[in-house]
Amino acid sequence: MTDIRNATGVQSYCFRGFKENSKVASLVREIGVSKIELCGVHIDFNNEAEFDDVIATYKAAGVEIVSIGVQGFDANEARERLWFEFAKRAGAKYISAHFNLGTVPAAYRVVEKLADEYDIRIGIHNHGGRHWLGSAEVLSWVFANTSERIGLTLDTAWALDSGENPVAMAERFGNRLYGLHVKDFVFDRARRPEDVVVGTGNLDLPGLVKVLDKVNFNGYSVIEYEGDVDNPVPALTQCVKQIKGV
Repeated sequence: MTDIRNATGVQSYCFRGFKENSKVASLVREIGVSKIELCGVHIDFNNEAEFDDVIATYKAAGVEIVSIGVQGFDANEARERLWFEFAKRAGAKYISAHFNLGTVPAAYRVVEKLADEYDIRIGIHNHGGRHWLGSAEVLSWVFANTSERIGLTLDTAWALDSGENPVAMAERFGNRLYGLHVKDFVFDRARRPEDVVVGTGNLDLPGLVKVLDKVNFNGYSVIEYEGDVDNPVPALTQCVKQIKGV
């Protein structure tokens, strides 16, 4: 079982204002964690020539790459194999993903094949009410029609945006819950979301931790806070303190 109070990392998109991986790695350590989900802002996953240098940079800083993404799968096996290859070299066991609707179910079959070959799990990122995979009912249908290699990377804030209860989703999909983006929103009267320190908005952080214990969650978790692009460290440090303090 993974206790997110002690095993949480950060999504590299939080540091999108910083392009050098050595700088990003140092900021990861500065906020008090040592794990990262690496996104396409900080590496071209389609360019194998970049792989080893980037992996070495994080390793030297003592930062573990636990996942990559969010990657958009569309049944392009040659390109998607590169993503699995990077994850394998980095030691990551997870890829955060979404599927392009027009390419399913073929995209599922390619991912299932590669996931088996590389021994990596895929977590669908529920990217809000605007995205077809933001609905718990749709996710339930997807999981009923795919192998257990494909599960959920639950983004708690985008679940709120979809009108879902992220704590209830964690419980409902406990056996297919492979990852977490621990993120929190408040909304204005027009339902526009604003990132806030996790646990200070609409996310029931204690309830989430309780349910994760109940379902014996053993995946990865990363904080995602998209505010303060030029200086996200203070808010991210508070996010870490909030999670550890639950």
